[in-house]
Amino acid sequence: QVQLVESGGGLVQAGGSLRLSCAASGRTFSSYAMGWFRQAPGKEREFVAAISWSGGSTYYADSVKGRFTISRDNAKNTVYLQMNSLKPEDTAVYYCAANQYYSGSYSLPEYDYWGQGTQVTVSS
Repeated sequence: QVQLVESGGGLVQAGGSLRLSCAASGRTFSSYAMGWFRQAPGKEREFVAAISWSGGSTYYADSVKGRFTISRDNAKNTVYLQMNSLKPEDTAVYYCAANQYYSGSYSLPEYDYWGQGTQVTVSS
């Protein structure tokens, strides 16, 4: 069982930056591949970024490639999402998720555990 808690969301102007954190409970964090997803009002939840168990491989949606960076610190049981050059279309609730088997997965059903989400609002 893994519990995930996101933090770091907020209101930022277009072009600004935010860093999201996702803290995981338990001693087996390094056995989970992690992902970030987001859901804008009236839209389906979509893949943003993912990272492998060791952090050696990362994956990004085309819409955030070059602007967002996913990383993890297994000693701190935490995964991060650094978001730069933010745009109004990045406004959404951001969720972190964990799965044991699929590194780099963009498929929601393949993730076993989800956080409660953190709101990111980008003003124009």
